[in-house]
Amino acid sequence: MAEVGVVGQDKSGVTPHLETKLVFFQPENDTVELVMQVANFHHKRGGITKYIELGGSDVLTVRTNLKIAAEMFITASLLVIGVYHLLLFILRRKDRAPLYFGLFTLLFGIRSLLVGELMITQIWPAFPWGLQFKIEYLILCSSGYIITMYFDSIFPNYVSRWFHLGTRIVTSAFCIVIVVTPAIIYTKMLLMIGVMVVLHMVYLMVGLVQAAVWRMEGALIFLLVSMVALVTVINDFLYYNEWSRIGNTSPLGLLVFTIAQMMLLSSRFTRAASNEERIARELQDANNKLTEMNMNLERTVQERTQALSAAHDDLRTSYDRLLHSEQGRKKLLAYITHDLRMPLSSMLGYVEAVQDRVKPERNEQYLKYIRDNTIRINRMIEELSFLSHLETGQVSYRMEPVHVVHFLRRFFEQYELVVRDAGLDFMLDIGDAEDQRPNLPVVEMDGQRLEQALFNLVSNAMKFTSRGGLVRIALAVDEVNHTRYATISVQDSGTGIPPDQLEQIFDRNYKYDQPGVEKGVEGSGLGLAICREIVKAHGGTVRAESDGKMGSIFYVSLPCIINEGR
Repeated sequence: MAEVGVVGQDKSGVTPHLETKLVFFQPENDTVELVMQVANFHHKRGGITKYIELGGSDVLTVRTNLKIAAEMFITASLLVIGVYHLLLFILRRKDRAPLYFGLFTLLFGIRSLLVGELMITQIWPAFPWGLQFKIEYLILCSSGYIITMYFDSIFPNYVSRWFHLGTRIVTSAFCIVIVVTPAIIYTKMLLMIGVMVVLHMVYLMVGLVQAAVWRMEGALIFLLVSMVALVTVINDFLYYNEWSRIGNTSPLGLLVFTIAQMMLLSSRFTRAASNEERIARELQDANNKLTEMNMNLERTVQERTQALSAAHDDLRTSYDRLLHSEQGRKKLLAYITHDLRMPLSSMLGYVEAVQDRVKPERNEQYLKYIRDNTIRINRMIEELSFLSHLETGQVSYRMEPVHVVHFLRRFFEQYELVVRDAGLDFMLDIGDAEDQRPNLPVVEMDGQRLEQALFNLVSNAMKFTSRGGLVRIALAVDEVNHTRYATISVQDSGTGIPPDQLEQIFDRNYKYDQPGVEKGVEGSGLGLAICREIVKAHGGTVRAESDGKMGSIFYVSLPCIINEGR
């Protein structure tokens, strides 16, 4: 009806195999005679190791399936927990507790496939019998050493050096015997292996009692679940030595032990994460204190330097917003030092000349020079602060769709008198764009910011154009790569810019001494740099053209959107 392995009268004629089977048969009368042939030449304990149950096929099938389902649940839980903790160790190798716990759980998950309902033979019927027993016994032998290493990782300094050495030697000796000898020999060592494992657990439980007395975190739970695991392991050793009738309880006990250890490790990881958050908060508090100290230092400098009071306000605001960018802060301070050293030194010389009465008749001229330079320095500081905000993305924009034609007309009307009062002609050339109302170019812009950028270009043209000259604003629409661009040009009839310096004029602090231009129109060298940053924030570009002899043209190209807006 059924067979497990091959029965023979001597060792050479026997093929050992271990398997649980459910056999179905239909009795022909009231008497059933079962004939069982058993042969064992390979194992200390052979033959039929479990009770034979007789009953209805449905009842036995359900009972067997329930046992298999329970063991599959326990096995799957142990395997998943083991693999999970091994992955934790791979990601964070500093803590070895997940390594030993993952190995312990994974190995006993594998062992649960080899005992009880022998699921390994149901999954893989041809699995070698000898290898099956060697794996089971090797796992039993190594479990004591692994759990000792795990205990030492959780509670350091509780396992003595001699016990470490002794358990390593004994475990290695047992494993070597199991590997090199046949099952008929090493299976007789089951009792010694059991004693070794139990002694390991007893020794560790003594250490757990000490740890619990010292109120170490997790020691009490570790002790309680270790007692449960110890009882189930002892029962299994008694069962396999035919001294207990309750079989294969260790997987359940180990599952309880594993779940408790998983909670303990989770608590350790949570505590570690909480400590990291606490340290991060402390570092943040320390950083805030340092920030506050720096702010106080800036405030002191501001109080002692009245001439730079407005500049210090801007710098302090920039400093608060640029804490995340030390490089940006240093860059701003470097520019201020560079630009203000010369005018401040010059002003100091004139102040000393007035105090020392070098030329009293020129005191009024000296004071006027000092006043003019103070105003110029104040304006330069404001422009530097605004440009630094632009370069670090701290300026907010209120974007909305705007018709470029209407924007230019409003700009022209607003500044026409300013330009004409300077003795210059001012023209606006939009061609026939306004007549083509369905196709009027519309740009997503912040009107106030873009007006500032455009005025910087007009102001620059006024600065380098002599009286009687011309400043002209024009609009053209171009298409590049299926995208429409509104190109605003500002043209002047001034002295022009050398072609080799056209790329440099948009750099901050760039200045070019134009021939024939009065010193009174000297600027800060920041207007074009501010213009470039504003245009870049609108997704556009700005460039200049000049032959270096007569006049220059600045082009501002902005991407158009659909025809809507105001």
